[in-house]
Amino acid sequence: MKNIFCPCGNPKHYAACCGLYIDGQAIAPTAEVLMRSRYTAYTLMNEVYLLSTWHRSTRPVVLNLAAELPTKWLGLDVQTHQQQDAEHATVAFVARYKVQGRAQRLHELSRFVREDGRWFYVDGDVD
Repeated sequence: MKNIFCPCGNPKHYAACCGLYIDGQAIAPTAEVLMRSRYTAYTLMNEVYLLSTWHRSTRPVVLNLAAELPTKWLGLDVQTHQQQDAEHATVAFVARYKVQGRAQRLHELSRFVREDGRWFYVDGDVD
């Protein structure tokens, strides 16, 4: 993964972008950075990272991504990142993907909370 561009859409290599957070070298400094790294974790089927960045109040016990139909992630478009206060933020995004050859779009307004200096995904509204 070190020599490929990051799946989150930033023109950096994975190791200098989302890899820093997924591999545990750094903590995401903003909700947008966390959301981008979570998208990348979905492309990698990294359930450990996804669950560890999901707020305990809404986190599922397991994700079991391997049991779902194979997903080919095509791209991410971050539309807005709004900081409500020091501990709350929202990120609106569109993620494009294919399942069984059919193109799909996930448009979500995600909510994040920061606790003890770390951002966590809480939940989101899907259009």
